[in-house]
Amino acid sequence: MPITPQTKVGELLKAYPELEEVLVSIAPVFRKLRNPVLLRTVARVTSLAQAARVGGVSVTELVQRLRRAVNQPDFEATSENPGGRGSSASAPDWYDPNRVTKSFDARPMIDTGEQPVGRVLGDLDKLPTGEIYELITPFQPAPLIDRAIEMGFVVWTRAVGTTEYKTCFKRP
Repeated sequence: MPITPQTKVGELLKAYPELEEVLVSIAPVFRKLRNPVLLRTVARVTSLAQAARVGGVSVTELVQRLRRAVNQPDFEATSENPGGRGSSASAPDWYDPNRVTKSFDARPMIDTGEQPVGRVLGDLDKLPTGEIYELITPFQPAPLIDRAIEMGFVVWTRAVGTTEYKTCFKRP
């Protein structure tokens, strides 16, 4: 199986279980993959490009190190987004805490193995223009961020400590 930025983390670890330790050595946040619930749910839909953003590493570095660990030739990347789409310590101009009309803490769902994607997308579908929806998760929800941006939302994620991320979505 060739390792590319589009490779899903779950497929990667199924094909190359020994790469779990390589992932953890690249970014400690990947220790969460040892949680069987996250491995069955989030890893199944998360690409290496998205995982790189969650881990705060360049997608090129992540893919190269994984490929080298299983003796695959280097990957020629054409572009990357090392900072993470929509991720920033400072609030964007459009963010106004008074415009947060709904907040959803998805951590209990994730802890029980459920995926909050359907619920969040349903909530976003009903979000009026100009209002902000806040999602609380134990990691940056990169696949959901990508989907929301495709739907036309602007997104901002901020880390609150090491185990809580608040992601705000606004329909412009």
